[in-house]
Amino acid sequence: MAKAMSKSQTAQALVDGVKKATGVEVKKKVASGFLVALANIAYKEAKNTFTIPGIGKLVLVKRPARKMIMRFGPKAGQEIMVPEKKVVKFRVAKAAKDAILGKK
Repeated sequence: MAKAMSKSQTAQALVDGVKKATGVEVKKKVASGFLVALANIAYKEAKNTFTIPGIGKLVLVKRPARKMIMRFGPKAGQEIMVPEKKVVKFRVAKAAKDAILGKK
């Protein structure tokens, strides 16, 4: 399995993609700034659902309280209550799934 792209490699791929799609030359520093700005917007807007078109969306979900049986440790076998909490989930768009996995 190949290694994940670094931030620098992602910025360079973005520069190459913009040049190929539009013919406009963009500096790598501008592309890197774009990625940072996109991440900051996503952090602020996640509570309202943040969508990246064609890729997916960040959603804030309330996980309800539940009972859980401890499987190991000093409380093994005991049933405890796990309180409700908010969690961030990423839902992948159908277009991204089809592009990565191929259509069925």
